[in-house]
Amino acid sequence: MASDIALYIPSGATASAASLRAEEAGGSDEFADAVLSGLGRRPRSIPCRFFYDAKGSELFEEITALDEYYPTRTETTLLESHGEEIAALAGSGRILVEFGSGSSRKTSLLLGALGEVPVYIPIDIAAESLREAAEWLSGQHDGLTILPVIADFTATRVLPPIVRGQKRLGFFSGSTIGNLTHAEARAFLNNAAQLLGPGSAFLVGVDLKKDISVLLPAYDDGEGVTAAFNLNLLTRINRELGGTFDLTRFAHEAIYNEVAGRVEIYLRSLAEQIVRVKDRAFAFAEGERIHTENSHKYTVAEFQSLASASGWHPVKAWTDAADLFSLHLLRL
Repeated sequence: MASDIALYIPSGATASAASLRAEEAGGSDEFADAVLSGLGRRPRSIPCRFFYDAKGSELFEEITALDEYYPTRTETTLLESHGEEIAALAGSGRILVEFGSGSSRKTSLLLGALGEVPVYIPIDIAAESLREAAEWLSGQHDGLTILPVIADFTATRVLPPIVRGQKRLGFFSGSTIGNLTHAEARAFLNNAAQLLGPGSAFLVGVDLKKDISVLLPAYDDGEGVTAAFNLNLLTRINRELGGTFDLTRFAHEAIYNEVAGRVEIYLRSLAEQIVRVKDRAFAFAEGERIHTENSHKYTVAEFQSLASASGWHPVKAWTDAADLFSLHLLRL
């Protein structure tokens, strides 16, 4: 029995979806605005969501397979080892709502553990990623109804009408919550509570604080794949916005900010230089940086405190033997 797939665009999200399609084709106004405003401020920064053009997505898949990059394989192992317990605690018969298109492999593991899932709803602004993930999952789970929602998963409060009145389980994997500031993470968890509704459960993947000898190589691997991923942002600017970045004059840099509890990713200028983007010129001093990503880390207690402050009740947390990564089941 084939699975059913139907894209759903909530009212008010159509413009965002159209913007995404323009961005994927090149020349997005949103991308241009973010780059020009980000390069024009001090300190300079560009949002990490713009990493993921076709090449960036391909490089990120390579990153997840690197020996140094522990989050993906560790979270996958936790789902394999504890999926049945997670399903039992979450409760049966729940609609599965995933925030972001996520990793199809991890989603499939959770679907398998949950057993009968009436509907699976992944939410993401990236229509093509949603479609590809949905098609792969439909081949793995016969009869599963899949309703991909094209929307900003950090802000939408609308689900397809078919799910009205049904129990829900949210899923937010990959420690993507670490890309958000603490204020943004609280806002996201609050919004997820509004979207999922009373009585819902929520499974969240969270990267843990650890020794920097393990942490930093995950963001600065020996093969240079993460560096290529970061520098590809400049390639994208050159291609889509007429930029003049010389990639040999910028370097990838990853540091751990112990006070803020996060890994910070930068592109560092190797020389004094002037770069043009569209009709604007930007002067860089040697050593000046462009901030491209944060990845916040938590202890189990810190994340549970954050969740509690956002209206969620921690049910249980699972960690691996080395305390690299954690899965948190929350309930409203």
